[in-house]
Amino acid sequence: MAELVKLHPIDWTERLKNWREALLTMNLPDERMDGVSRWLIITRAGVIPMTLTSGLIGGLLAMRATNPNWLYFLVSLIGLGVAHASNNLINDYFDLTGGIDTSEAPRALYAPHPVLAGWVTRAQLIRAIVVLNLIDAAIMVFLFVVRGWAVVLFALAGLFISVFYVAPPVRLKHLGLGEPGVFIVWGPLMVGGTYFVTTGEVPAWVWVASLPYAILVTSVLIGKHIDKLPYDSGKGVRTLPVILGEKRAIRLNQALMISFYLVVVAMVVTGTLGFGALLVLGALPILFQVLEVYSKPKPSSPPPGYPVWPLWYVSAAFVHTRRAGALFVLGLFLNWIFGM
Repeated sequence: MAELVKLHPIDWTERLKNWREALLTMNLPDERMDGVSRWLIITRAGVIPMTLTSGLIGGLLAMRATNPNWLYFLVSLIGLGVAHASNNLINDYFDLTGGIDTSEAPRALYAPHPVLAGWVTRAQLIRAIVVLNLIDAAIMVFLFVVRGWAVVLFALAGLFISVFYVAPPVRLKHLGLGEPGVFIVWGPLMVGGTYFVTTGEVPAWVWVASLPYAILVTSVLIGKHIDKLPYDSGKGVRTLPVILGEKRAIRLNQALMISFYLVVVAMVVTGTLGFGALLVLGALPILFQVLEVYSKPKPSSPPPGYPVWPLWYVSAAFVHTRRAGALFVLGLFLNWIFGM
């Protein structure tokens, strides 16, 4: 008589712990790896919350409109998250085929590269990109039907910057235009686009209100490119830090992070945003810590337990963006609750 195979129940507490670690560190020990964790790392899902924050900002600004459609907002938010996952895979594919990503590249050191780590083949990576873009195409068609051609313009503008950030023949990142591209995508395109999908219009003040968070996301990318400056320079990738040099790039990023607060305060003073937005000032202690990190040389080796070495400056900028962005979202929510 054949023995019945016992199925061990899934330990969901352990799974959730793994997924959380994969999101926070983009790494996980092999013995704890599962299918969901693997794809969270492959798509670099840990940075997708920055995209969702841009979408949330657009939705919260839309609460001031007379007749927002929250179903359209939710659909657009899903589309943004899918687009960011696709963007990460596109970057990995073209940097690999273009000879930028190798086993010695920072990309393959701070987290497993999908292909170089042997997790997927190039063909599988392409199929994943196609599937994600088909999902976004379906979302675009739906929103086009309900909102019109402007949705297509927002989507295609974002797709152009996403693909040609690293893809030939344009390669925006190689021309020092990657950082401005990110500023445009995570600010006017994502915030303005989400507002448009939710309300059917984009007043001038919304374009202005999209700028503060765009500054924060741009500071994260500049931090990453400062970390990769020696490698990018050797590969002929002229990111903005390569063009400016390390010292100027560090000062620029410090100025950008400080300017976030100045822009928010100016918007509150001029009435563009309600007083709730001043909640971002609660992130100033984090800002001061990050400015201190940027004022010191990068250490020669990682501190104990540090998960994403050789990245350094980007981690500090990301922590600041996460705190300041969350407080910005909360402040906009308070503006709606209290009618500020």
